[in-house]
Amino acid sequence: MEEKKVIPSSTEEATSASESINIPDQEAQGWDEKATKRLLSKLDWHILPIMSIIYLLCFLDRTNIGNARLDNLETNLGLHDLQYNDCLAILFPFYIAAEIPSNMMMKRVRPSIWLTFIMVCWSAVMIGQGFVKDYSGLMACRVLLGVFEGGLFPGVNYYITQWYCKHETGFRMALFFSAATLAGAFGGILARGIAEMSGVGNLPAWAWIFILEGLLSILVSFSAYWLIHDYPATAKFLTKDERTEVQRRLLEDHGHLLDDFNLKYVWQAITDWKIYIFMLTCMAAFCPIYSFSLFLPTIIRGMGYTANNAQLMSVPPYVCACFFTIVASWLADKWRTRGVFLLGFQVVAIAGFAMLAGTANASVQYAGTVLAAIGIFPQVPLGIAWNSSNVGGSSLKRGTAIAMQVMGGNTGGIIASYVYLTRDGPRYIKGHSILIGFVGMAFFLTLLMTVWCRRENTRRDALADGGSTGAGVPQSLTDEQKLLERDLADRVLWFRYTV
Repeated sequence: MEEKKVIPSSTEEATSASESINIPDQEAQGWDEKATKRLLSKLDWHILPIMSIIYLLCFLDRTNIGNARLDNLETNLGLHDLQYNDCLAILFPFYIAAEIPSNMMMKRVRPSIWLTFIMVCWSAVMIGQGFVKDYSGLMACRVLLGVFEGGLFPGVNYYITQWYCKHETGFRMALFFSAATLAGAFGGILARGIAEMSGVGNLPAWAWIFILEGLLSILVSFSAYWLIHDYPATAKFLTKDERTEVQRRLLEDHGHLLDDFNLKYVWQAITDWKIYIFMLTCMAAFCPIYSFSLFLPTIIRGMGYTANNAQLMSVPPYVCACFFTIVASWLADKWRTRGVFLLGFQVVAIAGFAMLAGTANASVQYAGTVLAAIGIFPQVPLGIAWNSSNVGGSSLKRGTAIAMQVMGGNTGGIIASYVYLTRDGPRYIKGHSILIGFVGMAFFLTLLMTVWCRRENTRRDALADGGSTGAGVPQSLTDEQKLLERDLADRVLWFRYTV
C-alpha cells in the first residue's frame, strides 16, 4: 500500500518533537463506527473540560461588572453619565485587536503555552480591578482585560478544528461556549454570596467579586499548562495508532489541501467575501448576548425585584440557554446543517425581546428574558462552526477566518455597551427594540448564506465529473491533481459548503 508522509498541523516545535507519521492514502483499516466513537469520546474527555472551564472563567471575569454594578460600584467610584457604559465599551476595541495576532500565535506557539500565558495575565488584571479607586483605574483595567482575553475565544475555536472533522466541531464548540451561559448563572449565584462580604478588609462587595473571581481564575491557570494538549501529533494520551487515525481523518476531511504557515493564507481569508457576511452575522448575535450578559441583573431589578433577588433571578434564563445551545448544536452536527437552526433561534430571540419591549407585566417580561436567552446564545457556536466548516485550505486561513468572525462579533460588544442606558429604564424599550433590529439583520444574512451555499453546491454538483467520496473529493481526481489544486482552498470543484 502506497503511503505518503504528512507533516501534522502544529507548531514547528511540535513537529520536531513528534515522529513523522505515515498516513495511508487509502481508508483506515480497523476503525469502524464503534471504534471511531470511542476515539472521539477519548478526545472529548481530554480536550473539552479544561477549555470549558477556562472559558467559563474568562466570560465570568469579563461580565461580572454587571453583577458588581448592583453592589454600588458606580456610587463608590463616582461614575456618572455614560462613564459606566464607557468602562464596558473600552474593553472591546482592544479585545478585537488581539484576536488575529493571537490566532497566529496559536499557530506559531504551542497552545498550552499561549493560552496559559494570557490566562495568567487577565487573572492578575481582574484581581487588580478589585482595588481601583476611580473611573480612570477601572478604564485601565478594562483595557488590559480586553488585550489578554481577546485571544481565548477565537483561539479555542481554532484549536477545536485541529482535532475534529467539520461535522463534529459544532457540538464541541457548543459544549465549550455553553460555559458562557453557565458563567452567567454561576456569576449571579456567586455575586449573591459575595454580597455578604461587604466591609471585609474595608473593601465593598463589588471589589470582592473581582478579587475572588480573579483568584479563582489564576488558580486554574497554574494547572492549565499541564492539562492542555497541543496537537494530535504530540498528544500523549493517544496511542500511536490513535494519533495516526486522528490525523488521517482531518486530512481526509479537509480534502488533502495545503497546510503550512504562510501569510498568503491570511490574505486569502481577508479577501474572502463570505467571511464578512459571517462577521456581520456574528456581530448581530454578540450584540444581544453582551447586552444580555452585562445588563440582565439591571433589567430584572427594573421589574421590581431587589438587588439580591435580581442576582438570583438572572440564573434560570442562562440555564435554559445552556440546554438549548448544547442540544441544537448536537442536532446540527448530526444532520450536518447550520442555517435552518440559526433561522429558528433568531425567530425565538425576536419573540423574546418583543415580549420585553411590548408589556409592563413583570411575569411576561421575565418569560421574555428566558426566550431571548434561548434564542441568542445558540447562535454563536452554530455560526462559528458554520464559518469554520466552509473555509477550505490551510488551517491558517481557517484560524484567521474564525478570528475575523469573532472580531466582527465583538464589534457588537461595543454597541452592546450603549444599548441599555440608565435614562431609558426601567422598561428599556429602546434597547430591546435595537436588539430586535440586530437579530432581524442576522436573520436575513443567514437566509442569504443558506440560499447561496445551496445554489453553489448544486452548481458544483452539475460541473463535477464522476462520483464523489464521502469527503467530497471526486474519485477520478489523482493525488497529483489534489496537490496541484490544494492551494485553491474552498474554491476547488470538490469542496461542498455546509448549508
